[in-house]
Amino acid sequence: MAREILKRDLTLVYGGATVGLMGQIAREVMAGGGRVIGVIPGFLASREIAHNGITELIHVNTMHERKARMESLSDCFAALPGGLGTIEEIFEMLTWVQLGVHNKPCGFLNTDGYYDPILAFLEKASNEKFLSASFREHIHFESSPEALMARLTGHTNRKEGSRQNQITPERM
Repeated sequence: MAREILKRDLTLVYGGATVGLMGQIAREVMAGGGRVIGVIPGFLASREIAHNGITELIHVNTMHERKARMESLSDCFAALPGGLGTIEEIFEMLTWVQLGVHNKPCGFLNTDGYYDPILAFLEKASNEKFLSASFREHIHFESSPEALMARLTGHTNRKEGSRQNQITPERM
């Protein structure tokens, strides 16, 4: 994922921690000369160890502020394999698409079928008319970082007003 972010000259926007998968991706993007913006609430800064070695670290008070700030800084969102925090964050971004808060694409890096159950759920919700066909156009599932980034940045570049060429992989 870091190679794709660097190759496409994107800015990584993420949760701002040094730990976990996203901490590693942030380090790799920085090592490759890329730009990284972290957004971390105060109560997580010590637990997740705020990453002070990135381009910009933004401190916020709450998780709600974190998601709102990450959304405002980003043109698209990617969920890497992760747990409840990852799902909560990407589903909030998807909900905001459905509510018209933003019109940005969201994608899942479906490594080894990790997100197949989520894909099945979304297909069922669509078939049952809980999701519109146009809404489903904003959700992408790809098995490789290359394919996912091509899909998300291609979608973003077609949209008028693409601001900053930034991506937010959702992984806590």
